[in-house]
Amino acid sequence: MAVNARLYAKANPKVLIFFKEVGEYHHTVTPTAINAIIKLGEQNAFDVDTTTNAENFTEENLKQYSAVIFLNTEGDVLEDDQQEIFKGYINHGGGFVGIHSATDTEFEWNWYGRLVGAYYKNHPDVQAATLKIVDPNQLSTQGLPLVWKRTDEWYNFGWYNDDIKFLVVIEEGSYAGGRNGGEHPISWYHSFDGGRAFYTAMGHTEESYAEPLFLKHILGGIEYAMGKKANNQSNAR
Repeated sequence: MAVNARLYAKANPKVLIFFKEVGEYHHTVTPTAINAIIKLGEQNAFDVDTTTNAENFTEENLKQYSAVIFLNTEGDVLEDDQQEIFKGYINHGGGFVGIHSATDTEFEWNWYGRLVGAYYKNHPDVQAATLKIVDPNQLSTQGLPLVWKRTDEWYNFGWYNDDIKFLVVIEEGSYAGGRNGGEHPISWYHSFDGGRAFYTAMGHTEESYAEPLFLKHILGGIEYAMGKKANNQSNAR
Protein backbone atom coordinates (compact mmCIF):
# COMPACT_ATOMS: atom_id res chain seq x y z
CA MET A 1 0.00 0.00 0.00
CA ALA A 2 1.35 3.43 -0.94
CA VAL A 3 2.14 5.79 1.93
CA ASN A 4 1.27 9.47 1.63
CA ALA A 5 4.44 11.15 2.85
CA ARG A 6 2.59 14.42 3.36
CA LEU A 7 0.62 12.87 6.21
CA TYR A 8 3.88 12.40 8.12
CA ALA A 9 5.65 15.61 7.12
CA LYS A 10 6.59 17.81 10.04
CA ALA A 11 4.87 21.19 9.91
CA ASN A 12 7.11 24.23 9.65
CA PRO A 13 7.54 26.29 12.82
CA LYS A 14 5.68 29.60 12.68
CA VAL A 15 6.53 33.14 13.74
CA LEU A 16 4.22 36.10 14.26
CA ILE A 17 5.29 39.59 13.16
CA PHE A 18 3.64 42.24 15.34
CA PHE A 19 4.11 45.76 13.94
CA LYS A 20 1.72 48.05 15.81
CA GLU A 21 2.85 51.68 16.19
CA VAL A 22 1.10 54.08 18.58
CA GLY A 23 1.97 57.71 17.94
CA GLU A 24 2.48 60.16 15.13
CA TYR A 25 5.57 58.59 13.56
CA HIS A 26 5.31 55.43 11.47
CA HIS A 27 8.19 53.53 9.88
CA THR A 28 7.68 53.45 6.13
CA VAL A 29 10.23 50.63 5.87
CA THR A 30 7.97 48.14 7.68
CA PRO A 31 6.27 46.62 4.57
CA THR A 32 9.70 46.05 3.02
CA ALA A 33 10.91 44.43 6.24
CA ILE A 34 7.84 42.16 6.42
CA ASN A 35 8.34 41.00 2.84
CA ALA A 36 12.00 40.29 3.55
CA ILE A 37 11.18 38.18 6.61
CA ILE A 38 8.47 36.27 4.71
CA LYS A 39 11.07 35.48 2.04
CA LEU A 40 13.54 34.33 4.72
CA GLY A 41 10.82 32.01 5.99
CA GLU A 42 10.21 30.59 2.53
CA GLN A 43 13.93 29.96 2.11
CA ASN A 44 14.48 28.52 5.59
CA ALA A 45 11.37 26.46 6.32
CA PHE A 46 9.42 28.62 8.73
CA ASP A 47 6.02 30.23 8.20
CA VAL A 48 5.18 33.86 8.90
CA ASP A 49 1.95 35.50 10.06
CA THR A 50 1.59 39.26 10.52
CA THR A 51 -0.66 41.54 12.57
CA THR A 52 -1.11 44.99 14.04
CA ASN A 53 -4.06 43.78 16.11
CA ALA A 54 -3.15 43.26 19.76
CA GLU A 55 -6.36 41.24 20.21
CA ASN A 56 -4.44 38.40 18.57
CA PHE A 57 -2.44 38.14 21.80
CA THR A 58 -4.51 35.33 23.25
CA GLU A 59 -3.13 32.23 24.93
CA GLU A 60 -4.64 29.96 22.29
CA ASN A 61 -3.29 31.98 19.37
CA LEU A 62 0.24 32.57 20.67
CA LYS A 63 0.86 28.91 21.48
CA GLN A 64 1.11 28.13 17.75
CA TYR A 65 4.18 30.35 17.33
CA SER A 66 7.82 29.49 18.01
CA ALA A 67 8.65 33.21 18.19
CA VAL A 68 6.95 36.60 18.16
CA ILE A 69 8.72 39.41 16.31
CA PHE A 70 8.14 42.99 17.47
CA LEU A 71 9.00 44.79 14.23
CA ASN A 72 9.20 48.59 14.51
CA THR A 73 6.65 48.63 17.29
CA GLU A 74 6.29 51.94 19.11
CA GLY A 75 4.44 53.15 22.17
CA ASP A 76 1.94 51.33 24.40
CA VAL A 77 0.94 48.47 22.09
CA LEU A 78 -0.60 45.92 24.50
CA GLU A 79 -3.39 46.20 27.06
CA ASP A 80 -2.83 44.83 30.58
CA ASP A 81 -4.49 41.47 29.91
CA GLN A 82 -2.56 41.08 26.64
CA GLN A 83 0.67 41.83 28.49
CA GLU A 84 -0.03 39.02 30.95
CA ILE A 85 -0.78 36.59 28.13
CA PHE A 86 2.44 37.51 26.32
CA LYS A 87 4.40 37.18 29.56
CA GLY A 88 2.92 33.70 29.99
CA TYR A 89 3.94 32.82 26.44
CA ILE A 90 7.57 33.70 27.22
CA ASN A 91 7.37 31.95 30.61
CA HIS A 92 6.42 28.74 28.79
CA GLY A 93 9.44 28.83 26.48
CA GLY A 94 8.38 31.23 23.75
CA GLY A 95 10.82 33.27 21.70
CA PHE A 96 11.02 37.03 21.19
CA VAL A 97 12.69 39.03 18.43
CA GLY A 98 12.89 42.81 18.65
CA ILE A 99 13.83 44.79 15.56
CA HIS A 100 14.77 48.49 15.58
CA SER A 101 12.11 50.50 17.47
CA ALA A 102 11.03 47.52 19.57
CA THR A 103 13.08 49.33 22.25
CA ASP A 104 10.85 52.39 21.78
CA THR A 105 7.91 50.36 23.07
CA GLU A 106 6.07 49.83 26.38
CA PHE A 107 8.14 52.21 28.52
CA GLU A 108 5.77 51.74 31.46
CA TRP A 109 6.02 47.94 31.43
CA ASN A 110 9.21 47.03 33.27
CA TRP A 111 9.02 43.32 32.39
CA TYR A 112 9.00 44.15 28.69
CA GLY A 113 11.99 46.44 29.12
CA ARG A 114 13.96 43.62 30.68
CA LEU A 115 12.85 41.25 27.90
CA VAL A 116 13.82 43.52 24.99
CA GLY A 117 16.97 44.48 26.90
CA ALA A 118 17.06 48.28 26.70
CA TYR A 119 14.99 51.41 26.16
CA TYR A 120 15.60 53.82 23.29
CA LYS A 121 16.62 57.39 24.09
CA ASN A 122 17.42 59.18 20.81
CA HIS A 123 19.35 58.90 17.55
CA PRO A 124 21.45 61.03 15.17
CA ASP A 125 20.87 61.19 11.42
CA VAL A 126 21.24 58.06 9.29
CA GLN A 127 24.94 57.61 8.49
CA ALA A 128 27.72 55.10 7.99
CA ALA A 129 29.43 53.61 11.05
CA THR A 130 31.76 50.78 12.02
CA LEU A 131 30.46 47.80 14.00
CA LYS A 132 32.43 45.12 15.80
CA ILE A 133 31.22 41.57 16.34
CA VAL A 134 31.64 40.66 20.02
CA ASP A 135 30.37 37.07 19.79
CA PRO A 136 31.00 35.53 16.35
CA ASN A 137 29.59 32.13 17.34
CA GLN A 138 25.94 33.02 17.93
CA LEU A 139 23.48 32.22 15.15
CA SER A 140 22.90 35.87 14.30
CA THR A 141 26.60 36.68 13.91
CA GLN A 142 28.03 33.53 12.34
CA GLY A 143 29.64 34.44 9.02
CA LEU A 144 29.56 38.19 9.59
CA PRO A 145 32.79 40.19 9.23
CA LEU A 146 34.37 40.91 12.60
CA VAL A 147 34.57 44.56 11.55
CA TRP A 148 31.33 45.45 9.78
CA LYS A 149 30.81 48.82 8.11
CA ARG A 150 27.26 49.77 7.18
CA THR A 151 24.77 52.63 7.08
CA ASP A 152 21.71 52.81 9.35
CA GLU A 153 19.98 54.82 12.06
CA TRP A 154 22.06 54.28 15.19
CA TYR A 155 20.16 54.30 18.47
CA ASN A 156 21.36 55.67 21.77
CA PHE A 157 19.82 53.94 24.78
CA GLY A 158 18.77 55.40 28.10
CA TRP A 159 18.75 52.12 30.02
CA TYR A 160 20.07 48.57 29.61
CA ASN A 161 19.29 45.26 31.25
CA ASP A 162 22.61 44.14 32.74
CA ASP A 163 21.82 40.52 31.83
CA ILE A 164 21.91 40.94 28.05
CA LYS A 165 24.75 39.31 26.11
CA PHE A 166 26.31 41.68 23.59
CA LEU A 167 26.56 40.46 20.00
CA VAL A 168 27.43 43.62 18.06
CA VAL A 169 28.80 46.94 19.33
CA ILE A 170 29.27 50.22 17.47
CA GLU A 171 32.44 52.31 17.46
CA GLU A 172 31.22 55.74 18.55
CA GLY A 173 34.30 57.36 17.04
CA SER A 174 33.27 56.15 13.58
CA TYR A 175 30.16 58.35 13.35
CA ALA A 176 28.61 61.50 14.82
CA GLY A 177 26.05 61.46 17.60
CA GLY A 178 26.84 58.40 19.69
CA ARG A 179 25.99 58.99 23.36
CA ASN A 180 26.48 55.68 25.17
CA GLY A 181 30.29 55.67 25.27
CA GLY A 182 32.52 52.69 25.93
CA GLU A 183 30.87 49.54 24.66
CA HIS A 184 27.77 50.73 22.84
CA PRO A 185 25.75 47.62 21.96
CA ILE A 186 23.56 47.52 18.86
CA SER A 187 22.50 43.87 19.01
CA TRP A 188 22.21 41.34 21.83
CA TYR A 189 20.44 38.23 23.11
CA HIS A 190 19.66 36.51 26.39
CA SER A 191 17.61 33.81 28.06
CA PHE A 192 14.82 35.54 29.93
CA ASP A 193 12.08 34.38 32.28
CA GLY A 194 11.70 30.97 30.64
CA GLY A 195 12.12 32.08 27.03
CA ARG A 196 14.67 33.45 24.55
CA ALA A 197 15.10 37.04 23.35
CA PHE A 198 17.10 38.56 20.51
CA TYR A 199 17.26 42.25 19.60
CA THR A 200 18.90 44.34 16.91
CA ALA A 201 18.67 48.12 16.68
CA MET A 202 19.48 47.94 12.98
CA GLY A 203 16.90 47.90 10.20
CA HIS A 204 15.65 51.47 9.80
CA THR A 205 16.50 51.86 6.12
CA GLU A 206 14.96 50.29 3.01
CA GLU A 207 18.46 49.33 1.88
CA SER A 208 18.96 47.20 4.99
CA TYR A 209 16.50 44.58 3.75
CA ALA A 210 18.46 44.10 0.53
CA GLU A 211 21.77 43.55 2.36
CA PRO A 212 22.70 39.84 2.49
CA LEU A 213 24.72 40.30 5.70
CA PHE A 214 21.93 42.13 7.50
CA LEU A 215 19.39 39.52 6.39
CA LYS A 216 21.75 36.81 7.66
CA HIS A 217 21.87 38.64 11.01
CA ILE A 218 18.07 38.83 11.19
CA LEU A 219 17.64 35.19 10.17
CA GLY A 220 20.03 34.00 12.86
CA GLY A 221 18.18 36.03 15.49
CA ILE A 222 14.85 34.54 14.44
CA GLU A 223 16.27 31.03 14.45
CA TYR A 224 17.72 31.55 17.93
CA ALA A 225 14.38 32.81 19.21
CA MET A 226 12.62 29.82 17.66
CA GLY A 227 14.92 27.54 19.60
CA LYS A 228 17.58 26.59 17.09
CA LYS A 229 21.03 26.00 18.54
CA ALA A 230 24.36 27.02 17.06
CA ASN A 231 25.03 23.34 16.21
CA ASN A 232 21.88 23.38 14.00
CA GLN A 233 19.83 21.40 16.46
CA SER A 234 16.28 22.71 16.81
CA ASN A 235 13.98 22.60 19.80
CA ALA A 236 11.33 24.87 18.29
CA ARG A 237 7.94 24.53 19.92
